[in-house]
Amino acid sequence: MTPTPEPYDALLVLSFGGPEGPDDVRPFLENVTRGRGVPPERLDEVAEHYLHFGGVSPINALNRDLIARLEKDFAAAGLDLPIYFGNRNWHPMIEDTVAAMRGDGVRNALVFPTSAWGGYSGCRQYHEDIARARAAVGDDAPALTKLRHFYDHPLFLTAVADAVAAARAQLPADRRDAARLVFTAHSVPTAADATGGPPDRGGHLYSRQVAEAARLVAAATGTPDHDLVWQSRSGPPQVPWLEPDIVDHLDALHARGVDAVVVVPVGFVSDHLEVVWDLDTEARDRAAELGMAFVRAATAGTDPRFVQMVRELVRERLDGAAPVRRGTEPLLGVGCNGELCAPECCRPPARPRR
Repeated sequence: MTPTPEPYDALLVLSFGGPEGPDDVRPFLENVTRGRGVPPERLDEVAEHYLHFGGVSPINALNRDLIARLEKDFAAAGLDLPIYFGNRNWHPMIEDTVAAMRGDGVRNALVFPTSAWGGYSGCRQYHEDIARARAAVGDDAPALTKLRHFYDHPLFLTAVADAVAAARAQLPADRRDAARLVFTAHSVPTAADATGGPPDRGGHLYSRQVAEAARLVAAATGTPDHDLVWQSRSGPPQVPWLEPDIVDHLDALHARGVDAVVVVPVGFVSDHLEVVWDLDTEARDRAAELGMAFVRAATAGTDPRFVQMVRELVRERLDGAAPVRRGTEPLLGVGCNGELCAPECCRPPARPRR
């Protein structure tokens, strides 16, 4: 007889992590890039980005704010689940958080990763984080079930679409209507993107999901003609990554006579360092050099509908409700309702030998 599964008794918000002081920056970056062959001079360059903001990434504070909003929302909805916080690359580390959950008597928790996407970095690596943390805690570690991708959830898309409208309204009136809508997401190596999803479904799960989210948001704003570009590449220069880069794209738009842009960081759920540096600093400065009006849409993570979306994702697992989606067809890999990835799904490409 199959034992009855234990009820879900907690939620873990699992994120990337970020430094919270100057002394954290270099150890954090070494955690992020371990085994990836990133040159030391590139780490020095990225470290300067963090030190520009006092060595503090916004991400941990933003996630704590999200958790506080979730706790209030869950209480109002009568959802009795304690919420924990863990990270892949910096404190609070997921291993420590799962150990604390075990100590609190948690037996079967859901996991909300702060990534809407499939692919290796956006999905499979979170499964690996979960497995590593459970192994570190031991046989009595709580069961952990990752929630599904939410790139096409109506509440996420509506929050982004309204942020686009609010950003466009900030442009000078004479440039507003002709402003180019430009979506951005974190670039990944093209080889990693090619392996995203099950091989028999053609790969490219991450870039296809980002493109679909951009398409749906653009349609919701009444501006279906839009661009999708990439940002924040960090690997060795000889390794191809998804292109074009946002700054290069601004140059190309300027050459075409475009004099205003609305930049939408659809790939990020909150104002991470990549948003406040790569967009609010580098891209904005380049636009100013080109005489181009530039506005950046807000990320979705502080919108009440994003909080509601997390609750709905939890309810899907608690109640067995059908997933709520927008779009013509879900772009999914194997195991995208929370189960472990299939053996060949979204595996990273082999690291080049140095």
